[in-house]
Formats: sequence, C-alpha cells, structure tokens
Amino acid sequence: MTPRRRQWRAAAAVALLAALAPACTLQDRTGAGRDEKRADGGAEGRVLAVKIDNVVPARPQTGLDAADVVYAEQVEAGLSRLMAVYARRLPPVVGPVRSARETDLELLRQFDRPALAFSGAQHKLLPLIGRSPVRALPAEGKAEKAYYRSDDRPAPHNLYLRPAALGVRPEPSGLKSTGFTFGPPPEGGTPRTRHTVAFPSARFTFSWVEYEGRWHIAMDGDTARTPQGKALTAGTVVVQRVTVRDSRYHDRSGNPSPFTRTVGSGTAQVLREGRSYEARWERRTSGGGTRFSTPEGKPLAFAPGPVWVVFTEE
Repeated sequence: MTPRRRQWRAAAAVALLAALAPACTLQDRTGAGRDEKRADGGAEGRVLAVKIDNVVPARPQTGLDAADVVYAEQVEAGLSRLMAVYARRLPPVVGPVRSARETDLELLRQFDRPALAFSGAQHKLLPLIGRSPVRALPAEGKAEKAYYRSDDRPAPHNLYLRPAALGVRPEPSGLKSTGFTFGPPPEGGTPRTRHTVAFPSARFTFSWVEYEGRWHIAMDGDTARTPQGKALTAGTVVVQRVTVRDSRYHDRSGNPSPFTRTVGSGTAQVLREGRSYEARWERRTSGGGTRFSTPEGKPLAFAPGPVWVVFTEE
C-alpha cells in the first residue's frame, strides 16, 4: 500500500467514525476556571479507567502522561482507541473521552474494583455493562457533571473529564491484581531501539531514548505529546498477541465492533531498557490477572514507569 493510499484510508476511517458517533448535548456547565465539584453519585474505585479517543483530530490527548497503564485496542474501521488506567494519581483533566466496547469489560475485570469513565456505548451493550462488575461512570447520568465539552476542537473529539469530580479514589494497590511484576530485567533479550505495531488503519512506534531511559511513543508517524508539548513515554511496552474477532455488536451502519480476547494464553514481546524479550502470557479466568513469563517459565518483570500494552492479532 502506498503512503498516499494509506493516508487516504486512515482519513476515510476517521470520517466514518465521526459520522457514526452518537449525538450528545452535554456542555461544560462548570467552566474551566472554576473549582471542581464532586458529581452526583460519586463512586469508589481502586483504579479509574478512561476510554480515550485516538484519531488525529483528538490529539494531543490530555492526561495520558499520568496513567499507570495504557492499553491500545482495535476498534471499527481498523482504527485504535486507548484505555488509560489510573491508580497512583488522577490528573486534573483527561480526554477526549469516547465510548466503551465489549473488550473493555473483560479486560478490566483483572483490576480490583475498577471504575470506567466513557462517553457512552452501543445501546445493546449497555445492559451488559450494567451487569458487569465494572463500576460504570458514563457521561450521561449521575456522573454527568464531571464531563464537559471543549470548544477547541469539533465533536465528537471534544468531550473531557475532570476525574476528581467522580468521587473515585484510586490506590496503587489496585494494580496488584493485574499479575504484573516489576523488577530487574531478565537475562538475555535482543537489542532493540525501535519497534512498530500496525493495525489496519493505525500505527504505534516505540523508540528507545537511552539518556532518558524511556521509550518515546509515536502514533501514525507523529510523536505523541501532551498539550504542553512534552513527549509521551513508557518504561515498558508489551506487544501482546491475541485473538481479535467480530463481536455481536455493531455500529449504526452494521459494521461489527472488534472484540479482543484477553483471557487465555499466547505469546508477547516485552520491550524494556533498549531490549526485546520474547514472553508468554496467561490469564486463566476473566477475574484473574495476566501473568507474563519467559520461555523458560520464569516471571518476566517490567521496568518502573508507565506500561503500554498494545494488543495485536496473532
């Protein structure tokens, strides 16, 4: 595929998703300069997960640099969407916030008492969200006052969240149930200073910066940054090979939403400290964590700092 054709395909996919996005009349009722107030129906949660937009009109995203874990998953039209998980601290603002998927419900069960902030969901998926052990905090309902629309970019890429207004109080211990371990790197590995993961209409590139001891992140060829211009980085990058299939849910045009299977086992590639390690992952039940190990069966520890997990098809 030529670069021009790839750019055209990505642009067309963005336009498709924007056209399919549900209308929303939610406005900024509090004002950016006013004191934050807790929304009605505040909810406890040991981690807060937020679904974040990841197409070009949504960048740069706000609050991603404060996340402890960031998951990149495939959505309709081969594009990507992010889920940022906060356990140690909440940034003042996170966004743009977008809709939830069936994938999120299975993925989040490995966290202890997770809360999920999102803009909405396909109407047939809403009952499943309501029955799940995930504490749902959508932009419509009791948590509505925690969200606002910005006027600096067009809808649907302009919905933001003030996490403190949700009443969620995350704790670092909320990450323990994931199965992640942190510590010195294992022996061996292959020197690797650059790695790219491609979705049908999205691309992630991780580049090792030795003097910072961090992986710099690029999305669709552009360096990922905060609104203040700071580069987004990760201490560990996990490329987890999984099964991605069509779910039973569809968008307004009848296109199936991909479902990423995160229960089971498979292979992975773990990037840390300028090296690549082949790994195995195993998650026996939806309520259990994901264990990463070396080919010899020893636990594979992650480096301190944010963990980015990119789900790629087997």
